Amino acid sequence: MTGTVRVKWPKGTYTLVKPKSGCPSGWLEGWRNQDNEDYVNRNSVTYNADNYQHHFFGIDGTHPKNINISYCTKDPNDVNEEGNWPKGSYCILKHGSTCPDGAFQSGYVIWDDEDSNNENSKGGELPSGSFDWNTRIDYCCRSDSPFYTGIQLPTSKPFYLLKHKDSHFCPSVIGMSVREEYVYTDDENDDNINSVHGSHPYGPFSGGRNHKLYYCYYWSH
Repeated sequence: MTGTVRVKWPKGTYTLVKPKSGCPSGWLEGWRNQDNEDYVNRNSVTYNADNYQHHFFGIDGTHPKNINISYCTKDPNDVNEEGNWPKGSYCILKHGSTCPDGAFQSGYVIWDDEDSNNENSKGGELPSGSFDWNTRIDYCCRSDSPFYTGIQLPTSKPFYLLKHKDSHFCPSVIGMSVREEYVYTDDENDDNINSVHGSHPYGPFSGGRNHKLYYCYYWSH
């Protein structure tokens, strides 16, 4: 597939999950540490028989007791931008009161974090949501073009998108390779209030005691 690769990120403010390679230049950074279930914790992050490791910044190993996710947020004052987010089937993290222009619909995921001696913590610039005893993260998702229709985004550094709830596939990004990765959180056992609402990433479902989110990791060919 051919086309002119976008050299600037789309307009607006939004958040992406930070890969080990770091954030785009000039973006704001933050992190959230979730204190997950203490009893027989089953947290897991991408690993397979080919020894393929995940690329999430701040997560050590494949079975961390707690999950620490770092974030990259496009500065609301950044004018080095170009156009709207392209049509496709994917999710980004919401930052601010509205999603970027286009066919995005909003939604959220709630994680019921550990009740006993909860040690949740946070720092820096975070996506929209609630980061206290439990965790709620807001998302902007769209599904207005098939996953195999190549979309154009910057190719200078690796980045993450999230799979949309209605798609089992990562979208194609022109000039980038892609691999699916996941984060599975073992959430609070007692009186669990995990939930989802609206348009959200593929993986979690209403009523599930644990959440598993699927990410799409992109890097240059």
